[in-house]
Amino acid sequence: MAKRYLLDFEKPLVELEKQIEQIKELARDSEVDVSQQLIQLETLATRRREEIFKSLTPAQKIQVARHPQRPSTLDFIQMFCDDWIELHGDRNGGDDMALIGGIGSINNRSVLLLGHQKGRDTKENVVRNFGMAKPGGYRKALRLMQHADRFSLPIITFIDTPGAYAGLSAEEQGQGEAIARNLREMFGLKVPIVATVIGEGGSGGALGIGVADRLLMFEHSVYTVASPEACASILWRDAAKAPEAASALKITGKDLLKLGVIDEVLPEPSGGNNWGPLDAGNTLKNALDKHLNDLLQMRKDELLEQRYSKFRALGKFVEANSIEEIYNEMPQKN
Repeated sequence: MAKRYLLDFEKPLVELEKQIEQIKELARDSEVDVSQQLIQLETLATRRREEIFKSLTPAQKIQVARHPQRPSTLDFIQMFCDDWIELHGDRNGGDDMALIGGIGSINNRSVLLLGHQKGRDTKENVVRNFGMAKPGGYRKALRLMQHADRFSLPIITFIDTPGAYAGLSAEEQGQGEAIARNLREMFGLKVPIVATVIGEGGSGGALGIGVADRLLMFEHSVYTVASPEACASILWRDAAKAPEAASALKITGKDLLKLGVIDEVLPEPSGGNNWGPLDAGNTLKNALDKHLNDLLQMRKDELLEQRYSKFRALGKFVEANSIEEIYNEMPQKN
């Protein structure tokens, strides 16, 4: 069994887990009945875990969203797809491993599945470029989405990236153009699109596969225009201000549902999806099935109109008497 990676705010649970393991070893090595002690300690650990995760700050949710053992795109596909055939290449000489896609079926319904893919360890992350797709990845995604449109396959996307790769090579290959083209073309696809933020949804890298009829988020996922670290560096020239930036950016599912950016927040098992990946998979599968059933009942013109209207309605503004009022409401640098 893989060793569980604990986040800083989970440390109070460490001692309890040690006691539980010691009692289990005692039960294995002797005939002493420790079932009652075991039940009490496991109940206490569950209750404390629930208390911790019910009161997470936005900065702590980012840690959960970036957890190395959090279920990835391929994990979810393997959990609930009846079959799966990965498709490769952007037909321009590349096959980006940070953004994967292919044909599968869910409850005997054929669909196209796309998503960012991170690695479990350093070696895998180097191969997957830490889930940061290059232009070829977005061109591959567009090729597959157009394929789905041609053959009337609903599109399901899984968003989990800190952002599109911002290296020199990506800029030379047209990163901005590739993402912009995806945004434009996805508005015209005549098949239902359901996107889910399963981990970290960062900047244009997330939007490149995020123009959807329904946008879902797991409870401890985050969706943001820029990472809090980048935002803090820009506003205060101090990356240590990232927790303040995380709160100001409104990156949690609860905030984004209130703002009308997303359509549903999916609950996570106590302790996050990494504690109960199969439960998370069942939750996501049921949500996808529900939304696809609703969208497939719509005519193509209704689908396109609703998608257009959904994004035209996004955005909030606040009236102020002066620019000084807006500035005074912002967190200030010490």
